[in-house]
Amino acid sequence: MLRDFYLALAPLSFTLLGLWLLVVQTRHAEWRDSPLHRRRAYAVWLQFALPGLMALLSLIDPSSQALWRVSFAGVATVGVIMLLVLRSDDRSRAGNATYAIVIAIYLAIVLVACAPAIINTFGSSFTALHTEAVLLSLLIFAGVNVAWFLLFEDTPDRSRDVRRMG
Repeated sequence: MLRDFYLALAPLSFTLLGLWLLVVQTRHAEWRDSPLHRRRAYAVWLQFALPGLMALLSLIDPSSQALWRVSFAGVATVGVIMLLVLRSDDRSRAGNATYAIVIAIYLAIVLVACAPAIINTFGSSFTALHTEAVLLSLLIFAGVNVAWFLLFEDTPDRSRDVRRMG
């Protein structure tokens, strides 16, 4: 069952990534001069690319626990580092909350991958792999929501700022 989930998640993630690249292309002229928007656009890109990469890596050998544990922990660690680097000081509360939530999800992925016994000891049929699937689904959901809000966010009018200075 989980193999089917990852077979669906990989193309979904990369399809969303492709659609996001079309959005970025349409907003490129506005975002090109805004470091904040460029960072946010890349953060959204990560939200689609990294879960897709994890799904692809899990499909190399679905029976190998070592493979999924190392690949999920490694990719999620990269996600945490990249999001921390991309975070800026001029964020809104919603932006800060979103970054915190997404970083927490990535950290949970790392934790479950490094110590799957945390989940597996509950004695239910819900395993660490099921938990990872839920966490990846939450990442995709967060990415879609952030992409939606960023798509409709206004960018500062630089020409107005230049006129004020002149």
